Amino acid sequence: MNIIGNGVDIVKNQRIKNALKNKNFAKRIFSKAEIIQSKKNNNKTNFFAKRFAAKEAFVKAIGTGFRKNINFKDISISNNIYGKPQLTFNNKIRKLVKKKFKSNNFKIYLSLSDEKSYSIAFVIIEKKNV
Repeated sequence: MNIIGNGVDIVKNQRIKNALKNKNFAKRIFSKAEIIQSKKNNNKTNFFAKRFAAKEAFVKAIGTGFRKNINFKDISISNNIYGKPQLTFNNKIRKLVKKKFKSNNFKIYLSLSDEKSYSIAFVIIEKKNV
């Protein structure tokens, strides 16, 4: 395994709960797909907190943070049919990652966890051998 990036982020769930009181927060940070998916989830605070942490962990893994015209909505977190979380992003992010790591052949691993007070996300980016 050739790890080319890793990032971790932890967020206090109360912070996200407070932020969600402002309707513009969710629209500014989360994709339409994430907002739709949240309606199926009983614990919206932890649902959004994990996704917020995942986006932060991802930009840490690519080493940019939220600058260079990277926005929260450029990144979306979903779950596959087995519930495993996965990152998707637009072409702007794909091009940035390709340029930064000099490869278009990479795999991203995402792990999410939460408990009553905190949510955490961990991202690993692996350059695949051709």
